[in-house]
Amino acid sequence: MTQSRSTALRALAVALILSPAAGQAHGIESSITRLESLTDSLVLESRFSNGEPTSDAVVRLVAPDGEAIDLGRTNAQGQLSFALPKQAQGEWELQVDGGPGHRDYLEMPVQHGQAQLDQISQHRPHPLGWLGALGATAMLLGLQRIRRHR
Repeated sequence: MTQSRSTALRALAVALILSPAAGQAHGIESSITRLESLTDSLVLESRFSNGEPTSDAVVRLVAPDGEAIDLGRTNAQGQLSFALPKQAQGEWELQVDGGPGHRDYLEMPVQHGQAQLDQISQHRPHPLGWLGALGATAMLLGLQRIRRHR
């Protein structure tokens, strides 16, 4: 194998490791339930794909207008209790941030301040995130060619 091909393969490996898609090996899976009480509180439970609780993850609630509300951090069991704003309406997003490459996003329809738990859906980062890694690799290869011609 030539040195330039070896260098290109190393650059591709580094770019893939650093790409957003690489972090999905230990993705986060989250769910929301309503507390069995007289309050309107909800409970988020979040776990890594291997079953371990996502402890100390930052949790945010994003309103339909894009305003983010910091709800706090998950406990050692990967749980956090919270309540929606009283007159909340529309499509809200719940973001769980367990660190680099460990994120979950829940889309939560809300009517009159009540989450429609049967309609919550999960969405993942864009599936074409790996294209950024390919772009970085192409850029590195282009720079290498420019240097070689000088």
